[in-house]
Amino acid sequence: MPDTHFYHYDKYDRTLLSERVEQFRDQVRRRLAGELTEEQFKPLRLTNGLYLQLHAYMLRIAIPYGTLSSRQLRQLAAIARKYDKGYGHFTTRQNLQLNWIRLEDAPDAVAMLAEVDMHSIQTSGNVVRNTTADHFAGAAADEIEDPRVWCEIVRQWSTLHPEFSFLPRKFKIAITGSPNDRAAVRIHDVGLRLWRNEQGETGFEVIVGGGLGRTPMIGKTVRAFLPKDEMLAYLEAVLRVYNRYGRRDNLFKARIKILVHEIGIEKMREEVEAEYAAIKDSALKLDPQTIEAIAAHFAPPPLPHRPAISGEVERLKLEEPDFALWLKSNTAPHKLAGYRIVTASLKPAGAPPGDASSVQMEGVADIADAYSQSEVRVSHEQNLVLPHVAVEDLPAVYRALAGLGFAEANVGKITDIIACPGLDYCALANARSIPVAQRISNHFANLARQHDIGDLKVKISGCINACGHHHVGHIGILGVDKNGVELYQISLGGDVDFGKTALGDIIGPAVAADRIVEAVDALVRTYLDRREEGERFVDAYRRIGVEPFKESVYAAV
Repeated sequence: MPDTHFYHYDKYDRTLLSERVEQFRDQVRRRLAGELTEEQFKPLRLTNGLYLQLHAYMLRIAIPYGTLSSRQLRQLAAIARKYDKGYGHFTTRQNLQLNWIRLEDAPDAVAMLAEVDMHSIQTSGNVVRNTTADHFAGAAADEIEDPRVWCEIVRQWSTLHPEFSFLPRKFKIAITGSPNDRAAVRIHDVGLRLWRNEQGETGFEVIVGGGLGRTPMIGKTVRAFLPKDEMLAYLEAVLRVYNRYGRRDNLFKARIKILVHEIGIEKMREEVEAEYAAIKDSALKLDPQTIEAIAAHFAPPPLPHRPAISGEVERLKLEEPDFALWLKSNTAPHKLAGYRIVTASLKPAGAPPGDASSVQMEGVADIADAYSQSEVRVSHEQNLVLPHVAVEDLPAVYRALAGLGFAEANVGKITDIIACPGLDYCALANARSIPVAQRISNHFANLARQHDIGDLKVKISGCINACGHHHVGHIGILGVDKNGVELYQISLGGDVDFGKTALGDIIGPAVAADRIVEAVDALVRTYLDRREEGERFVDAYRRIGVEPFKESVYAAV
């Protein structure tokens, strides 16, 4: 099948990528020849998403708004096989990281990306990073409008934007078109939420100043309703205010969340609105034809009518308990009654969260070709998504995913853990994340037990930078170093749901690495003992407070 239903690069996009590849190739050549020092080379490689980690270079590949064609996924698999160790790591920013790239191979890897309209530009540096979106976009039954159209407009506007190429700090934007926040918009520098007002008009709620890391903050609404055609003008106004007033004197206070906190949301709104008023009727105002031209790339696939109920599915639900659990946790309502959205869990028991081998990536691409319009999504929860699967094809998709190890019926459950690479890879980390996630996953591997526990978001970060989003986990785990010993701080009650977005509360002293599983088990047992009918872990925590959980943890460890 051809690549359809999302943006196709034109000659300008491809010329930019081609020229960037050759520029990067020459920069690497000069570094290898000793003509550039590492200090001189660092800003050049970071501009192309190439990091120097603990053991090797890491290449961070942008997956705009989390959308991939099967052809692109196969190319990622080929790059991982040829230039890495045969696997990659999908991140909470809907990117793919290759953790073992050799410097001399990096230009060839980037050239292979360009062959399929992909790149690693602006996946690092003090620039506008990869704009993320709801991974169910264009398919979800609850969707108001496909946010990927607006993500693509942001991508074109922000790529190599001369005014915003040297911001005080990195800048992250997320967009959702659903009342259910699957893009975590309130923990981004800017979050955009499409909604429909009383007049029936669709526009954006603009949220500014969210972010995690050393100083976690929930974003605040700077404008409740923004006409869609004024989105770029408003974003430009926000970024100009940030560029003008954002702190450059202190790395830890350079994010826009600190600016919003220091001057207050009212002053921030006043500054942004003044800038916006001056530019909203300029070339930044989006022409309807421009919007329509971009939107045409995201036209829904021509899905034929399929039955909403399948006899084979109903039979298997009764005969195979694991299949029944998978249907419940790993499939979601589609806009069309005869289809479902399928999440392929990259979290089989004991596996590093978010990792996929080249063979597995190719396998998912094959399934997408056969059953999902050649389309794949990457979620910020580090799973892959098949957005358009016919109900009657669900048994075949389940079996195919099981053959890859990606049919674990645990999406949204305690083993569907978000985790950063941690000290196994990252030069910034204080502690390991992956082994902790693996031990928790193995301990709670029984699917029936997981489904009895219900929805429970566990998120793990190996350092205060919070790439594992631990601040907003129902159970958040932060690795800390104390005199060379890895310890883990536990927080409870975090969330990213609309109306319930919250930062977790630290429950007490950090726990030793070899006791973290016992601590999580104690939290779960306390919840099971105290929960009310239909109550999730996070809801029970909000009702009864921290003390019962705290007592159980420190009695267990």
